[in-house]
Amino acid sequence: MDDHAYTKDLQPTVENLSKAVYTVNRHAKTAPNPKYLYLLKKRALQKLVKEGKGKKIGLHFSKNPRFSQQQSDVLISIGDYYFHMPPTKEDFEHLPHLGTLNQSYRNPKAQMSLTKAKHLLQEYVGMKEKPLVPNRQQPAYHKPVFKKLGESYF
Repeated sequence: MDDHAYTKDLQPTVENLSKAVYTVNRHAKTAPNPKYLYLLKKRALQKLVKEGKGKKIGLHFSKNPRFSQQQSDVLISIGDYYFHMPPTKEDFEHLPHLGTLNQSYRNPKAQMSLTKAKHLLQEYVGMKEKPLVPNRQQPAYHKPVFKKLGESYF
C-alpha cells in the first residue's frame, strides 16, 4: 500500500495541519496507544512554532494537574485553533501567565479522519509509528482436576 495514499489530497498547510493536530488530540484521550499520539501532537506543534506557523500565546493553569499540584501549560495558536502542551523552562521566563483556562472557548469542529490526520502529521514531522507488540498468548486453559475426598493429588 502506498504511504502517501491517505495524504495525496491533503497538503501540509497551516489549516490542514491544525485540523490534523486537533483530530489527533481529540482521539488521543481514548486511543490504545495515546503516548504516540501525544508525542506526534507535541512534535507537530513544536515544528509549527519553530517555522513561524504557530505562536506561543502564554501560560494557563492546567485543568487536571498531576499529583494535585498547580501546573501550567503553554497555550499555542495555530490558525483558528488553540492547543496546550507542556512548557519548557524558557516558556516560564518569556511568556505571560494568563491565569485559569477560559472554559467558554472551543476550537472549531474539524472533519478529518484519524488515519488521515496521523499520516499528514507523520509526513510533516518525519515520524513513523511502531506497531504495537501483541501480548504474549495465555497458555491454554486446563480444567481443574477434582479428586475424591481423601485421594492424593500426587
